[in-house]
Amino acid sequence: MPLIQNADYQAPSWLPEGHSQTIFPSVFRKVTGVNYVRERISTPDGDFLDLDIAPHPPEGESKTDYKSDKKVLPLGAEGAIVILSHGLEGDTSRQYITGMVKNFNAHGFDCLAWNFRSCSGEMNQTKKFYHSGATDDLETIIKHSLSKGYQKIYLVGFSLGGNLTLKYLGEKGQNLYPEIQKAVTFSVPLHLSSSGKTIGWLYTKRFCRSLNKKILEKSQRFPEFQLNTSYIPNIKTLKDFDDAYTSQLHGFIDAEDYYERNSSLYFLDKINIPTLIINAKNDPFLSKECFPFEKIKSMEKIYFQAPEMGGHCGFYPVDYQGVLWSEKRALEWFS
Repeated sequence: MPLIQNADYQAPSWLPEGHSQTIFPSVFRKVTGVNYVRERISTPDGDFLDLDIAPHPPEGESKTDYKSDKKVLPLGAEGAIVILSHGLEGDTSRQYITGMVKNFNAHGFDCLAWNFRSCSGEMNQTKKFYHSGATDDLETIIKHSLSKGYQKIYLVGFSLGGNLTLKYLGEKGQNLYPEIQKAVTFSVPLHLSSSGKTIGWLYTKRFCRSLNKKILEKSQRFPEFQLNTSYIPNIKTLKDFDDAYTSQLHGFIDAEDYYERNSSLYFLDKINIPTLIINAKNDPFLSKECFPFEKIKSMEKIYFQAPEMGGHCGFYPVDYQGVLWSEKRALEWFS
C-alpha cells in the first residue's frame, strides 16, 4: 500500500489546531453557485432516498435542463458522474459537499449528492434510519446512476459516508461494477468503536441532540413502530444512542456488535479499485486505530495520506480562493 508522504496541506496560522480547522469551514465557509435538482427514488424495502443532482451543463444549456425522469446522455468528463456521501447527521447542503460538487462541475463532472434516510428534511418511512455500514442504499444509488447511462462512476465519502463507501467497496470486492473507477474518502473513522470514544463532548452533544430529536419525531409520526423513547433522557454519548437505537433498529446485538461489523478497517483488504484515504493526524474525531499504517502496507489498491493538519472535513488552505485543499486533491486523484 503506497503511503503518500508528501502531504502538502498547510493550515492558515490563525487556524492553529484540529478543532479550529474543523469548526471554521463548517460554520463560516459559504459556497454559492451550486444548483441542485432534487430527485426522489424508491428503495427495495419501500422507503425513499432524496438525491440532489448537479450535472455539468453542455455548452449553451443550463443545469435546470436536467430531467430526472428521462435517460441522461453522457455528460461532462466522458459520461462520468461523481457520487458523494455525507457524514453523520449531515446532508447535501453541507459546505464540504457543495464545495466538492462545485469544483467537480467546473471541471466537467456531473455530481450526485445523496441524503441518507431522514437527512433530506423529511422523515423516512421505515422503522430503520441509516448507519455507518448501510451499504444497501449506496448500492441503490449506484444502480440508479448506471440506469441513467453513465459510463464512469467515481465515489467520494466524508466521515461516516467515507466509512460506508469503503465498506461498500470491500464488500463488493471483485464483483464491483466495472463502471466504478476510483474512490476518495476524507476524515474516515475506520475503527468505529475507538473513534466514538475519541469525539469530544461538544461534538457528541450536538450529534445526540439531533439524533434524539429524530427518534422523537419518528415515534410521533409512526406510532405503529413502537419506538421506546424512554432511553432518550439517559443518552449522553454516541455509544449510548447506538446501544439503545442504532443497533436495535438495524439488527445488531448492541453498539459494539454494530461497530465491529461495520468498521471499514476490516474491509480494506478486499477493495479492488484505486482508493485514496485522507485522514488528518489532528482530526478530533479519529482514534489512533484510524491510522493503520503497518496493517495496510501490503494492500495494493489502497493509498493512504495523513497530513499533519486539516481537522475533520476541514482542510481550509492558506491561500483560500473558494476551493479547499481536499477538493483540489480529489480532482487530482480522479484526473
